[in-house]
Amino acid sequence: MEKKIDLNPPPQANNSRIWRFRRLLPAILVVSLLVVIGLLLARIHTKAGIIEEQNQASIKKDRPVPNVVTLDLIPATIRDKIDLPGVTEPWVELQIMAEVAGKVTAKMVKEGAAVRKGDLLARIDYRDYQNAHRSAKASYELAVSDLKRLEKLHQRKVTPQSQLDSAVARVATTRAAMNNSATALERCTIKAPFSGVVNRIFVEEGQYLSVGDPITEILQIDRLKVRVGIPESDVDAVRRVDRYKVRIEALGGRTFQARKYFLSKTADSMARLYNLDLELDNAGGEILPDMFARVEIIKQEIPQGISIPLYSVINRNDDHIVYVVEDSQAIVRSVTLGLLDGWRVEVREGLKPGEQVIVVGHRSVNDGQSVNVVRSVKSPEDIIQ
Repeated sequence: MEKKIDLNPPPQANNSRIWRFRRLLPAILVVSLLVVIGLLLARIHTKAGIIEEQNQASIKKDRPVPNVVTLDLIPATIRDKIDLPGVTEPWVELQIMAEVAGKVTAKMVKEGAAVRKGDLLARIDYRDYQNAHRSAKASYELAVSDLKRLEKLHQRKVTPQSQLDSAVARVATTRAAMNNSATALERCTIKAPFSGVVNRIFVEEGQYLSVGDPITEILQIDRLKVRVGIPESDVDAVRRVDRYKVRIEALGGRTFQARKYFLSKTADSMARLYNLDLELDNAGGEILPDMFARVEIIKQEIPQGISIPLYSVINRNDDHIVYVVEDSQAIVRSVTLGLLDGWRVEVREGLKPGEQVIVVGHRSVNDGQSVNVVRSVKSPEDIIQ
């Protein structure tokens, strides 16, 4: 008997397949949509990149080559220095007082006059002191005469030893009185104790003076002191320096060389500064006391150092960079900085002598960009000329 196979599935199986297909249809549509969107985005991104590259190429082609000024790196001296205010003072400022009482009989100088040591300044009436000296001298001479006579008598054992001792004591007493009277007589003549300038005169002829009254004030200004306040942080550096440069603004900014004279061992209680006294020659008398001065103190010196203008350094986070020119291109360099000398800064690492650093136009260039060097200078000071 022949068996027949039914190739058509039953209606119930067809319905099950249709039902499963309908359930999967939304997922299939979503996946297909995502694939299409992904392909479209990839194509858009690729086209955008091509357009961006074309735009960049067009910009580079149209952008002009920037003009820059470069500095040739030549080793030179670099100084770590500070500039502090100071004031000039007389080397000696002395107020001469009356050592004896009496009337002023002569005033020999005027204010502002230059005097030498021993010059006569004023005279006090000396007649009473002269008479006292003559009397003391006569008493002394009499005592000496009596002593000589008693010595002869004592040798012949006529006078006792006690009488001779009294005569010796009387000679000593009268001698001291005579010397005192001579000193008082000498003090009636007021003389300059040193060479200098009469700054003030406090007396007039006919004025009566008591002991201790001021007569004149004399200044020694052939050399001066320059007093500077040194911060605590710079005291150690100042100890090692002996020569200083002093600038006097009142004399047109002229500079003078000064020597260290004395550094105070204690600080001022208010300002917390240590006073440094400098010795300044003033033989010509150009510098006057109480003039303001600026004192330059060199704390450290590097004889052959590389330095660049501070403004040519670009700070990026914690890094310092500059641009150098190589084959007409700007090349970025990371540098290590050192001492600051005015508006120049030492470069310890990153540059070497002979290179050209961009000092004008460096903020308008990028690494590897072509540049046009319009000027090259040998010194930072030449940039502003």
